[in-house]
Amino acid sequence: MKGASTAFVALAALCWGLSGGIGGILMADGWDAFVVSFYRGAIGLLFVLVWLSLRPCGSGLASRRLWFWSAIAGLGVAGNFAFYFVSIAEGSVAVAATLMYCAPVFVYLVSFALKLERPTPLKWAAIAMVMLGVMLLTRIYEIGTGGVTPIGAGLLSGLSYAVFIFGFKYAAPHGSPQAILAIAFSVLAIILIWPSDPDQTVAALSTPSWPLFAALGVLGAGLSFIFYIVGLNHTAPAVASIVAMVEPVTASLFGVLVLNESLVGSQIFGMALILVTVTALSVYSSAR
Repeated sequence: MKGASTAFVALAALCWGLSGGIGGILMADGWDAFVVSFYRGAIGLLFVLVWLSLRPCGSGLASRRLWFWSAIAGLGVAGNFAFYFVSIAEGSVAVAATLMYCAPVFVYLVSFALKLERPTPLKWAAIAMVMLGVMLLTRIYEIGTGGVTPIGAGLLSGLSYAVFIFGFKYAAPHGSPQAILAIAFSVLAIILIWPSDPDQTVAALSTPSWPLFAALGVLGAGLSFIFYIVGLNHTAPAVASIVAMVEPVTASLFGVLVLNESLVGSQIFGMALILVTVTALSVYSSAR
């Protein structure tokens, strides 16, 4: 059972990695980043609503706290999707995916600020290593102001994912995962419909690119979140954090092999530094 659960987590991470590449293809074809983000979440909402209808017991939908924290999670996942695709549109899949993987660092920083975690020299050293990795990956020391957008959006996607993690964590005691995701994705759809280009939003329903939109929603939000939550039931957090490295690696390979993106040696080293440090930090945290 543990092996199957780990496989579910890996499959979820693989789906997330592929979704970044699919989104990159759509935006290269001229689709707006917010439209791509909206359909990713909207199709995911359909899946979790079906999941909720199949397992309605213990949903907790009568709890106000469930609705509040799930809405916070929805704000987080909306920002995560939107900023991630803006970062891809303005930069590259590899950089955007790796910057988003910095989310655990933001979780620590927020925990420090809220006094939920005690700062230690080891944690600060890990955060400094991640910052160094970000500098090498993004090559921020050589770019002008025009290159700030993809970097800022990538980091904001990680920060938004940290908000989703906190929202989901505090909602979990009050209801089922499928109820939390149903509320979160509903909030996402309501938020992202506003900045989306209205003409493109309607056109996406009948475009020849619709199969890509469908694949993005199914892989990027529909099946992946279900796989991940089911997999976490019997997977240790330390193992899950290591397996989750599949996402940025998959997204990076997709960008290089399919979208013809390229990375220089220092960027590859920076990416490795981020992935190894964040994974070690997650394993250390879950082992305590």
